[in-house]
Amino acid sequence: MDEIGSYEAKTKLAQLLREVEEGKQFTITRHGTPVARLVSAQNGPDQTTGEVIDELKKFRRSNELGEDITVRQLKETGRR
Repeated sequence: MDEIGSYEAKTKLAQLLREVEEGKQFTITRHGTPVARLVSAQNGPDQTTGEVIDELKKFRRSNELGEDITVRQLKETGRR
């Protein structure tokens, strides 16, 4: 996947869209940090939002954090 800066992506959008239609993908960066992907809409997700939410709920029910770990503890650990 090619990277392109946001300013260049803005100025070359028509050209980029043609390339995306041909199957190419781009990562758009701002100051070198990836912020978005430009991909074909036909390669997008086949699932609806509701289906994804149902899958996440099913995953949550079948997976545990551990016996002595809470979500709050994980959040606090991540903030350190």
